[in-house]
Amino acid sequence: MQLVLEQVSKRVGQETWIAPLTLALAEHCVTVLLGATRAGKTSLMRLMAGLDAPSGGRVLVDGKDVTGLPVRERNVAMVYQQFINYPSLTVAQNIAAPLRLRGAARSEIDARVSELAERLHIEALLQRLPAELSGGQQQRVALARALAKQAPLMLLDEPLVNLDYKLREELREELTQLFAAGESTVVYATTEPGEALLLGGYTAVLHEGRLLQYGPTAQVFHRPDSVQVARAFSDPPMNLITGERLPDGVRLPGGLSLTLKLAQARDGIGQTRKTVTLGVRASALHLSAQAQALPLPGRVELAEISGSDTYIYASSAVGELVAQLPGVHHFTLGQSITLYLSAADVYVFDDSGALMHAPARTGQEG
Repeated sequence: MQLVLEQVSKRVGQETWIAPLTLALAEHCVTVLLGATRAGKTSLMRLMAGLDAPSGGRVLVDGKDVTGLPVRERNVAMVYQQFINYPSLTVAQNIAAPLRLRGAARSEIDARVSELAERLHIEALLQRLPAELSGGQQQRVALARALAKQAPLMLLDEPLVNLDYKLREELREELTQLFAAGESTVVYATTEPGEALLLGGYTAVLHEGRLLQYGPTAQVFHRPDSVQVARAFSDPPMNLITGERLPDGVRLPGGLSLTLKLAQARDGIGQTRKTVTLGVRASALHLSAQAQALPLPGRVELAEISGSDTYIYASSAVGELVAQLPGVHHFTLGQSITLYLSAADVYVFDDSGALMHAPARTGQEG
């Protein structure tokens, strides 16, 4: 299915929920809607599904205008954060419901139900009723039913948000394989940059109802168009350092300078712009010195261990910094620390927030 939104907008009263935007989804691929809460992800999906009518613009499916077509007349599958299942049907019957509606053979139904139940780790629950399941189990049933429908457009609104961390990791891998093997155009909403990277495909970054950037996920991650996109696509958010442009680099607060080759950026009256913003992902800061790395002395304000990484929140001459270090490290509050930054890992944005320099190395995603 080819889904195109042409200058689609949504207003509710005096509020603009979706600013006019144009978006042509990549066909038979996964498109991730990435953004914080209230970025407009759910509102946009409801317009795609036909659950809400846009205030302006058109929705096209395979070149046909379906803007006024209600959801019941569209072949769409949708899963919300809050699960919806048929309470009087067993898990197996819930999953099989869309297959029975289209008249599939019993052998096909049984095979598909078994396959999806195994992939979503609910094969032991097939004969139970939804009321006998936990919230996470019910969400997986709703997800399995949507996948069973094999609709040409599948909309998933943070479908794994209510599951525990380990299960989320497992199901992301399963879903990636299922999406790759199917023919559906999939739209997947999330607040987590890491989830977007794991799912791959394409990513649309949203902020307060505006579309900031759309393209292949790796491309959007490595070459964000703006500071807003870079921060939205970094977890924790990208460190931002205000600097002054020099002929051979950038002067940072505290008298520090970083050697960096930048293209010329001029304003409307031909004067070279002086102020720039350096963007540094948390994983680009290190404890050990690398070749030509800039030392950033500071003090530990907070250190926390999350999974297999340690996050350090430090104060320094260039401002507050967050570093993501692989492995488990122990620090005391107030401890002196030196973080090292390489010019090869730095993004540079001009005074309007637009990208003017990105790291040449794009193989690492941290």
